[in-house]
Amino acid sequence: MQVTETHSEGLKRGFTVVVPAADLESAVNSRLEEISQTVEMKGFRPGKVPMSIVRQKYRPSILGEVLEQTIQESARKAIEEKSLRPAMQPKIEIKDFADDKDLEFTMDVELMPEFEVGDLSELKLTRMTAEITDQTIDDAMTRISEAEKRFEKVEEDRGALSGDALLIDFVGEIDGVTSDGATGNDFELELGSNSFIPGFEEQLIGSKAGDQKEVKLNFPEDYPHPDSAGKEAKFAVTVKEIRARAETAIDDLMAQRHGFDDLPGMKTGVRERLVQEFDQAARARLKRSMLDSLAERHSFDVPPSMIEQEFEQIWKQIKADMERTGQTFEEATGDTEENAEKEYRGIAARRVRLGLVLAEIGRQNNMNVTQQDLVNAAMESASQMPNPEQVAEFYRANPQALERFQAPVFEDKVVAFVTELATVTDKTVSQDELFSDPDGDSAGDDEAKKPAKKKAAAKKKVAAKADGDAKKAAPKKKAAAPKKKAATKADDSDKPAAAKKTAKKKSTKE
Repeated sequence: MQVTETHSEGLKRGFTVVVPAADLESAVNSRLEEISQTVEMKGFRPGKVPMSIVRQKYRPSILGEVLEQTIQESARKAIEEKSLRPAMQPKIEIKDFADDKDLEFTMDVELMPEFEVGDLSELKLTRMTAEITDQTIDDAMTRISEAEKRFEKVEEDRGALSGDALLIDFVGEIDGVTSDGATGNDFELELGSNSFIPGFEEQLIGSKAGDQKEVKLNFPEDYPHPDSAGKEAKFAVTVKEIRARAETAIDDLMAQRHGFDDLPGMKTGVRERLVQEFDQAARARLKRSMLDSLAERHSFDVPPSMIEQEFEQIWKQIKADMERTGQTFEEATGDTEENAEKEYRGIAARRVRLGLVLAEIGRQNNMNVTQQDLVNAAMESASQMPNPEQVAEFYRANPQALERFQAPVFEDKVVAFVTELATVTDKTVSQDELFSDPDGDSAGDDEAKKPAKKKAAAKKKVAAKADGDAKKAAPKKKAAAPKKKAATKADDSDKPAAAKKTAKKKSTKE
């Protein structure tokens, strides 16, 4: 085998590999000899078929098999011979091959970049914390009460207003045919909620209890069910009650509706949930501080194909957002598609670069993700779901599904390791600052800087994910009502000890 380097540019290398025809023919003959021992053919005993017949019948398929194996093995040997560290699967193209001729193929390889991680104890990070006061609890309780939508029957004789709810029976006809899917009894419909097809709720405003109404409209052209899309519909509606929104008192009854014994018990549950959310926000902001610091320290080139792969994932999400909202790029991002694409390529480069840095830190310090780590992550994820036992049972029955936690668990291990080595300054901030969007912060070199804030959420949403596979931006400020039993906080035992550095973490108060 002869390997010749044809080009070298940045992280890209090109090679021509030539495998002598004699080597290929020898491999084909060995394989034919092997199968001749067991091949069965009419008129011959097993293993007694003449080689000339075996060759005539099986050589074409064996040649294809040997060719594929030879290319793979030759490419592997060439990479080892040149001491290369490929970033992606090499691109191989056959240039010349025929019977009795040497096999010649080209191999294009993108290499992993060479860089130094540096002394991680030199990192200076800021950990934001915010105090949970009695007022914080009261505000959360108010938000929970405001989020409750309860309606009470209106006794006075008046017409329904937008914001009221109607208790209705309805029977729908589509193109003159009664449809079971358009029929309901004792349905509570909030007027103005846009929960029914456009035009339905508006025609019921002003209705009174006991009214019989006929609602006529057309289903939208883009209605999810093709059998109904664009068709004319008529609904016979019986208005049984008018109900007005009832104010929710913050009392024991509200607490009991959320699964607590009384109001003090609910306040305790809210505090526990807020402690979790504030801690999550603090860790997210600390992680962001760490990733920004690492980005500032590392500006090496990254493999173009890795950037392209990451960019395609981001761009696919952006395009999906555009299609879902029906907005143009200018409307959604405040910028042109061309400029947005350029910025997102910068974001992709930053994400890939940070991913390589974190991977190298983990490799140098022998960090591994165990099966128990994956199980713990799955159980923690399940505890946040509406039906945690069902989710937990799914992972127990499908252990292969645990692999989705491999990357985030590994990243969390590396982040915890780096944080232990860095100098961390604790800073008490307001709740608003803790939960604010950090996307306006500096993030290193020009290529990796995150885009400035835009009017649209689409751009902000992806920019917030620019750090490694940091799936969470700052947690939402407005929390839902807590579960009665707060989820058990993840154990800290999976934090790795420093394998190569033993610098103690320094902490100061600001």
